[in-house]
Amino acid sequence: MDRTVVAYVIYLLVSIALTVWVARTLSRNGRVFLADVLHGNEKLADAVNHLLVVGFYLVNLGFVALYLGDEETVTDTRGIFEALSTKLGVVLLVLGVMHLGNVYVLNRIRRRGVMEREQLPPVPPQGWAAPTAGA
Repeated sequence: MDRTVVAYVIYLLVSIALTVWVARTLSRNGRVFLADVLHGNEKLADAVNHLLVVGFYLVNLGFVALYLGDEETVTDTRGIFEALSTKLGVVLLVLGVMHLGNVYVLNRIRRRGVMEREQLPPVPPQGWAAPTAGA
Protein backbone atom coordinates (compact mmCIF):
# COMPACT_ATOMS: atom_id res chain seq x y z
CA MET A 1 0.00 0.00 0.00
CA ASP A 2 1.20 3.49 -0.84
CA ARG A 3 2.52 5.44 2.17
CA THR A 4 0.44 8.45 1.22
CA VAL A 5 -2.70 6.32 1.49
CA VAL A 6 -1.51 5.02 4.87
CA ALA A 7 -1.07 8.63 6.05
CA TYR A 8 -4.58 9.47 4.79
CA VAL A 9 -6.15 6.52 6.58
CA ILE A 10 -4.40 7.29 9.86
CA TYR A 11 -5.34 10.97 9.53
CA LEU A 12 -9.00 10.15 8.95
CA LEU A 13 -9.20 7.65 11.80
CA VAL A 14 -7.54 9.95 14.34
CA SER A 15 -9.40 13.08 13.18
CA ILE A 16 -12.79 11.40 13.29
CA ALA A 17 -12.04 9.86 16.70
CA LEU A 18 -10.95 13.26 18.07
CA THR A 19 -14.04 14.98 16.66
CA VAL A 20 -16.37 12.38 18.18
CA TRP A 21 -14.60 12.55 21.55
CA VAL A 22 -14.74 16.37 21.69
CA ALA A 23 -18.38 16.45 20.56
CA ARG A 24 -19.43 13.90 23.20
CA THR A 25 -17.51 15.74 25.90
CA LEU A 26 -19.06 19.07 24.94
CA SER A 27 -22.52 17.52 24.74
CA ARG A 28 -22.31 15.80 28.11
CA ASN A 29 -20.82 18.75 30.00
CA GLY A 30 -22.56 21.49 28.04
CA ARG A 31 -26.05 20.21 28.84
CA VAL A 32 -25.89 21.53 32.41
CA PHE A 33 -24.68 24.89 31.15
CA LEU A 34 -27.46 25.05 28.57
CA ALA A 35 -30.09 24.22 31.18
CA ASP A 36 -28.88 27.20 33.21
CA VAL A 37 -28.82 29.46 30.15
CA LEU A 38 -32.35 28.41 29.23
CA HIS A 39 -33.73 28.91 32.77
CA GLY A 40 -34.11 25.19 33.58
CA ASN A 41 -36.06 24.25 30.44
CA GLU A 42 -34.63 20.72 30.12
CA LYS A 43 -36.37 19.84 26.84
CA LEU A 44 -35.15 23.01 25.15
CA ALA A 45 -31.65 22.49 26.59
CA ASP A 46 -31.56 18.96 25.14
CA ALA A 47 -32.78 20.18 21.75
CA VAL A 48 -30.26 23.03 21.57
CA ASN A 49 -27.50 20.69 22.77
CA HIS A 50 -28.32 18.20 20.02
CA LEU A 51 -28.39 20.93 17.36
CA LEU A 52 -25.02 22.25 18.53
CA VAL A 53 -23.51 18.76 18.37
CA VAL A 54 -24.84 18.17 14.85
CA GLY A 55 -23.44 21.51 13.70
CA PHE A 56 -20.12 20.72 15.40
CA TYR A 57 -19.91 17.39 13.56
CA LEU A 58 -20.81 18.94 10.21
CA VAL A 59 -18.28 21.76 10.42
CA ASN A 60 -15.41 19.69 11.79
CA LEU A 61 -15.88 16.60 9.64
CA GLY A 62 -16.31 18.84 6.61
CA PHE A 63 -13.03 20.52 7.44
CA VAL A 64 -11.33 17.15 7.96
CA ALA A 65 -12.56 15.99 4.55
CA LEU A 66 -11.46 19.20 2.79
CA TYR A 67 -8.06 19.14 4.47
CA LEU A 68 -7.41 15.50 3.50
CA GLY A 69 -5.71 16.11 0.18
CA ASP A 70 -2.02 16.88 -0.05
CA GLU A 71 0.08 17.76 -3.07
CA GLU A 72 3.19 16.03 -1.73
CA THR A 73 3.67 12.29 -1.94
CA VAL A 74 4.77 10.58 1.26
CA THR A 75 7.88 8.55 0.47
CA ASP A 76 9.03 7.26 3.85
CA THR A 77 7.94 6.71 7.44
CA ARG A 78 9.28 10.08 8.50
CA GLY A 79 7.09 11.72 5.87
CA ILE A 80 4.04 9.95 7.32
CA PHE A 81 4.74 11.43 10.76
CA GLU A 82 5.43 14.89 9.37
CA ALA A 83 2.26 14.92 7.27
CA LEU A 84 0.18 13.60 10.17
CA SER A 85 1.57 16.06 12.69
CA THR A 86 0.76 19.01 10.44
CA LYS A 87 -2.71 17.83 9.51
CA LEU A 88 -3.69 16.69 13.01
CA GLY A 89 -2.30 19.87 14.55
CA VAL A 90 -4.51 21.97 12.31
CA VAL A 91 -7.52 19.76 13.07
CA LEU A 92 -6.88 20.14 16.82
CA LEU A 93 -6.65 23.91 16.44
CA VAL A 94 -9.95 24.00 14.53
CA LEU A 95 -11.60 21.83 17.19
CA GLY A 96 -10.31 24.18 19.88
CA VAL A 97 -11.52 27.30 18.06
CA MET A 98 -14.95 25.71 17.54
CA HIS A 99 -15.13 24.83 21.23
CA LEU A 100 -14.13 28.33 22.34
CA GLY A 101 -16.63 29.84 19.91
CA ASN A 102 -19.45 27.72 21.32
CA VAL A 103 -18.54 28.60 24.90
CA TYR A 104 -18.28 32.31 24.05
CA VAL A 105 -21.71 32.44 22.39
CA LEU A 106 -23.37 30.44 25.16
CA ASN A 107 -21.77 32.61 27.82
CA ARG A 108 -23.07 35.75 26.09
CA ILE A 109 -26.57 34.24 26.02
CA ARG A 110 -26.27 33.25 29.68
CA ARG A 111 -25.03 36.68 30.71
CA ARG A 112 -27.94 38.32 28.90
CA GLY A 113 -30.37 36.00 30.69
CA VAL A 114 -28.84 36.82 34.08
CA MET A 115 -29.13 40.54 33.36
CA GLU A 116 -32.79 40.13 32.38
CA ARG A 117 -33.52 38.23 35.60
CA GLU A 118 -31.85 40.93 37.67
CA GLN A 119 -33.90 43.68 36.02
CA LEU A 120 -37.21 42.23 37.15
CA PRO A 121 -38.53 43.96 40.26
CA PRO A 122 -38.77 41.77 43.35
CA VAL A 123 -42.41 42.79 43.80
CA PRO A 124 -44.72 43.45 40.86
CA PRO A 125 -45.89 47.05 40.47
CA GLN A 126 -49.07 47.75 42.42
CA GLY A 127 -50.30 50.78 40.63
CA TRP A 128 -49.50 53.67 38.35
CA ALA A 129 -48.74 57.20 39.41
CA ALA A 130 -49.17 60.15 37.06
CA PRO A 131 -46.10 62.34 36.62
CA THR A 132 -46.17 65.56 38.56
CA ALA A 133 -45.98 68.93 36.81
CA GLY A 134 -42.96 70.13 38.81
CA ALA A 135 -40.77 67.18 37.98
